[in-house]
Amino acid sequence: MSGENQRVDAPHSPYAVPPAPAPAPAPAPVPPVPPRGRLRRLASPGLTLAAAGLAFAYVGTVDPNEPGHYPVCPLFRLTGILCPGCGGLRSAHAFAHGDLITALGANALAVVGYFVFAGFMILWLVRAGRGGPTPRFALRRPHWWAVGVLALVFVVVRNLPFGTALAP
Repeated sequence: MSGENQRVDAPHSPYAVPPAPAPAPAPAPVPPVPPRGRLRRLASPGLTLAAAGLAFAYVGTVDPNEPGHYPVCPLFRLTGILCPGCGGLRSAHAFAHGDLITALGANALAVVGYFVFAGFMILWLVRAGRGGPTPRFALRRPHWWAVGVLALVFVVVRNLPFGTALAP
């Protein structure tokens, strides 16, 4: 037999072009997200602020200087060491009554925390009112270490004889 009668199969040919794949179906359209209303945007920071306000109102009403209203710090009860939170309720009580000097005397670190919280809440409320992004309070590892060292120094100093001004 000669080469004239042989049939050349195109798909088995080394020069054959593979068939094109079928086109993928178009993705379903995503419905547009309606813009959030101002009231809805202000709900989270408003409720957070209301909860903090209620907590301050309660501590402002129920005096922590009178025994029996609040539990004693377990670290202080067991060891006599003042922790970073010792005096925090007395500080909040004085702060709620507008007595900043007494609040600082009870727990200066807590007063700093009140102002940091207030600044964060103002930022959150302003951004929510304008429709901006929610502020993120993400600290990097060195910042967390700095906060921890600050709290540790605060604890050590307030428990030493020369740091009695920081003790409640």
